[in-house]
Amino acid sequence: MQVAAELQHTHHHQDTPMCRQIQLTITDHTVSHTTAVAGEDVSDKLDGEDLFVPPLNFAMVDNGIFRSGFPEPANFSFLQTLGLRSIIYLCPEPYPEANMEFLKSNGIKLYHFGIEGHKEPFVNIPEDTIREALKVVLDVRNHPVIIHCKRGKHRTGCLVGCYRKLQKWCLSSVFDEYQRFAAAKARVSDQSW
Repeated sequence: MQVAAELQHTHHHQDTPMCRQIQLTITDHTVSHTTAVAGEDVSDKLDGEDLFVPPLNFAMVDNGIFRSGFPEPANFSFLQTLGLRSIIYLCPEPYPEANMEFLKSNGIKLYHFGIEGHKEPFVNIPEDTIREALKVVLDVRNHPVIIHCKRGKHRTGCLVGCYRKLQKWCLSSVFDEYQRFAAAKARVSDQSW
């Protein structure tokens, strides 16, 4: 079932619109049978080939910068739409062969910063590693870039939080964004920006 809605925000400053009108299509993927407007049966397209499924916890951080959890093969079509030049991978484990093939076939460069995941509350992420990863994020030659770890919560949230500090975000906003992705599993050590 598809629901189309137009959103328009008409806040003006000196007669200049602050936001533009966009077309938004919301798709309910829980429906087992979908019929297009013209009556075409599209349920056979729900096999994954024509669907663009974002990775877990996917979001736009800034122009040309994205974040997510670990991309699975089901997410590759979606990632292709981003036109990625680079991926920043924050886990210590080797990148899977299927993902390496995807990168190779799409000309995407992998930056691997192996940061251990810790459940202990006061284990700090190495500053030098975060500093090197930030250099990759800040270099526009790497854009569009996606930052990811396993779930797109803690390690990714820490790197994005440091990026937000460079953007001069207030700490409460940085923490709010971190909490949105980390939810109940927020770690004090990851929030020591």
